[in-house]
Amino acid sequence: MLSVSDFFCGCGGLSQGFREAGFSIKTGIDFNKSFLETYAHNFPEARVLNLDLGDNKFIDEISYSDVVIGGPPCQGFSLTGPRNIDDPRNELYLSIFKTLKKIKPKAFLVENVRGLMTMWGGQVFQAIIKKFESAGYNVNFQLMNSADYGIPQVRHRVFIVGIKKELLKKYVFPKKDFKKEDYISCEEAIGNVPSLENELKLSDLSYEIKPITEYQKYVMDSNILYNHIATAHKDFVKKVISLVPEGGNHKDLPKGVGESRKFNEAWTRYHSKKPSKTIDTGHRNHFHYKWNRVPTIRENARLQSFKDSFRFLGTRTSQNAQVGNAVPPLLAFKIAKELIKLIQ
Repeated sequence: MLSVSDFFCGCGGLSQGFREAGFSIKTGIDFNKSFLETYAHNFPEARVLNLDLGDNKFIDEISYSDVVIGGPPCQGFSLTGPRNIDDPRNELYLSIFKTLKKIKPKAFLVENVRGLMTMWGGQVFQAIIKKFESAGYNVNFQLMNSADYGIPQVRHRVFIVGIKKELLKKYVFPKKDFKKEDYISCEEAIGNVPSLENELKLSDLSYEIKPITEYQKYVMDSNILYNHIATAHKDFVKKVISLVPEGGNHKDLPKGVGESRKFNEAWTRYHSKKPSKTIDTGHRNHFHYKWNRVPTIRENARLQSFKDSFRFLGTRTSQNAQVGNAVPPLLAFKIAKELIKLIQ
C-alpha cells in the first residue's frame, strides 16, 4: 500500500481523502497541538509530529513515504517579490521542496488559495512550479471549485501535483462531475440534521435520522452525531439574522440594522437550494439557510464533505478553524484516486 506524509495536516482533510482512496497514512505534521489532537484521534495509524516546518531542524524527523501532501502557508510571497522565492519568510513553503530533495517520493501534492496564481502577475506561481520541477518532478496544476466535484460548497483552491520524472508520467486532474445547475445544495447536505431550535446541544448519542438524499447517504456513516452544538447568540443577533432573507446578506437588511458589519460576507444567510459559501474559520459571518444561528461544527463539516464519523476535538474556536482550513475530503479523494492509478 502506498504511504503518505501530510504536511500542515491540520485536522486531516487531505489525509482522509487519500486514506479513502487506498493510501496508507504514515505521518501527520503540524505546528498546532489542538489540530493534532483531532488528527491523532481520527488517524490512530499515523505517526503524529508537532513540528515547526519553518525550522530547518524538521528535516531530521522526516522519513520516506511514497507521496508527500500539504497546504503550506505562503505569507512571505506578497512581501518578497518573485526574485526572492528563497526568502526565509517562505520557509514553510520551502519545507515541501526540501523534503522532496531529501526523500524523493514518487509524487507530491500541494494545495493553496487561488490568489497564489495571480500574485505578482503570476510570477510567484511560475517560480514555484519551476522550483518543484527542479527537484525532479513533472508538474501539473489546476484551479478547482469544490462544487464541481460533488461538495455542497463553492470553494476555489489551486492544486499542484508532481510525479517523479523517472516514472515518465504526468498527472491528469479528475474531470468535473457536476454542472452549476446540478450543484449539491445546503439542504441536500444538512437538511436532515436536528435544528436545535429548542436546545443548544444534541448529546453525542445514537439518533434516529434517515438519509433523504444521496449526499446524506454518503456522509452518514455513523448513528452518532458528534460536534452538533448550537451557538448561544444574543437575542439582538438572532433578530438581525431573522431579517436576512434566504441567500441574502447585509445589503438586504433595513437601514440602520446590522451596521456593525458591512463587509462583503457580513450577515450572509445560505440558500437552501445552492451550495454554501466557502466555509470560513469561525468568524460568524455565515448563517443557516433556515435557522437563526451560525451552522454548527457538524453542519460545516458536512458542507466540507467530512463524514459523520469524523470527530473534531479541542475548543469550539479550534474546531471552527480546523473545519474551515481543511481541504474537503471528497475532493481530496477524487484527486487521490487519479494519483493512485498513475503510480501504483
